[in-house]
Amino acid sequence: MARHSESGRPIETVYGPDALRDWDAAEKLGEPGAYPFTRGVYPSMYTGRPWTMRQYAGFGTATESNARYKQLIEHGTTGLSVAFDLPTQMGHDSDAPIAHGEVGKVGVAIDSVDDMRVLFDGIPLGEVSTSMTINAPAALLLLLYQLVAEEQGVDPARLTGTVQNDVLKEYIARGTYIFPPKPSLRLIADIFRYCRAELPRWNTISISGYHMAEAGATPAQEIAFTLADGIQYVRTAVAAGMDVDDFAPRLSFFFVARTTILEEVAKFRAARRIWARVMKEEFGAENPKSLMLRFHTQTAGVQLTAQQPEVNLARVTVQGLAAVLGGTQSLHTNAFDEAIALPTDKSARLALRTQQVLAYETDVTATVDPFAGSYVVESMTDDVEAAALELMEQVEQRGGAVEAIEQGFQKNQIERSAYAVAQEQESGARVVVGVNRFAGAREEPYGSLRVDPAIERQQADRLSRLRAERDQGAVDAALDGLRKAAEGGDNVLYPMKDALRARATVGEVCNLLREVWGAYVPSDVF
Repeated sequence: MARHSESGRPIETVYGPDALRDWDAAEKLGEPGAYPFTRGVYPSMYTGRPWTMRQYAGFGTATESNARYKQLIEHGTTGLSVAFDLPTQMGHDSDAPIAHGEVGKVGVAIDSVDDMRVLFDGIPLGEVSTSMTINAPAALLLLLYQLVAEEQGVDPARLTGTVQNDVLKEYIARGTYIFPPKPSLRLIADIFRYCRAELPRWNTISISGYHMAEAGATPAQEIAFTLADGIQYVRTAVAAGMDVDDFAPRLSFFFVARTTILEEVAKFRAARRIWARVMKEEFGAENPKSLMLRFHTQTAGVQLTAQQPEVNLARVTVQGLAAVLGGTQSLHTNAFDEAIALPTDKSARLALRTQQVLAYETDVTATVDPFAGSYVVESMTDDVEAAALELMEQVEQRGGAVEAIEQGFQKNQIERSAYAVAQEQESGARVVVGVNRFAGAREEPYGSLRVDPAIERQQADRLSRLRAERDQGAVDAALDGLRKAAEGGDNVLYPMKDALRARATVGEVCNLLREVWGAYVPSDVF
């Protein structure tokens, strides 16, 4: 029976040179570190040093998350990655009625500079690279990070890391948006300008396909809609008067790695090639760094199972290998128990050890781009590229990423793919080991880490003390300055930083911006 890729293309039993479609090695493959970067963005890739091992973590209070970060650093993590709870992601304080029941649940609760100070206590921010998975309120968390670094005596020019800051995919797949698209894009452009002047080594955005993939996007859909969003961000910044080579080198991307190794490798290669051409041909970028698609990868959470959770160790290893063979710049490997609850210390350590085995016990770092010239991988790269370009053209025909989002195009396409996968799993056509095949008759109970519900009360008490202790007049004056900037055309990050330094809360700042810019309500709720 013929097999098909995740993107719906047939997988042949045997591949040879005739499988390569209009393949010109000199133009389409090239050399590692050279246009169009099919073989990787750096000439030496992992032969000099491995990828950044960036384990995603954050739960409960800032104190608990700080302890986990220190453990990860002790165990060999080379970059931190912060998970925030839903109230923080949505710009609400922990004591807001809408936050009830969610404080500290899927990440750490950060309400003010006080919490951020605790989160990074004892961690030298001038020496670590930190990624923050935050979108609509990305500017606030970035500024809180900078404020804490400055308290440590760190020059902001030394700070390295990434803020996700990709709000368009929130409208498509994830839902943690706050403001409508237009002011959201204005805020992103302000972040680009601010970082260009104040945080020159910071990656200003991580344009994310991961969450679309988790919602059901195929590999082709994942890179097509992600790159379409990237094009929208570049157009927004250029329209705001920025030169493409002033900000494009700090753009980064974020993708998933599934268990289908061959297609995932092909996906990453195709994405690099498409992006390089777009930046060169549409935007006229001249700096080679502007043409490079640098990306972080996380293994596929959606493929983890609560049944026989130890099997996830095998899945994560395979997914991590796919990311490495595809040329990722940094990697997070999921813990095997994450389909049940927050990962325990032991499972988080095992996830990191998985990366370390790949880096130090295998030979995948011994050579650059091991699959180069593989008939099957080069053919699949062409297939994924063609499918992605076709989808990107459909986005363009609808007026671009924002207009296509407002028409529900990307969301509809992803939902159709997700439904097809669900049907395949239900029928058994798609095997999920331990779930619809090789399932055990009886499973042993499994213990895991859970968040103490008392955290919500503790955060509320901290907020109460903060409001009693701070200089309310200074807070009000700073918020007034932010309001004027938001109503006008000035960069909002400068007065926002003043407000946060005065100990304004995340919720207070976001509520002010809601008053000025409005809150986004999707059309499909009516």
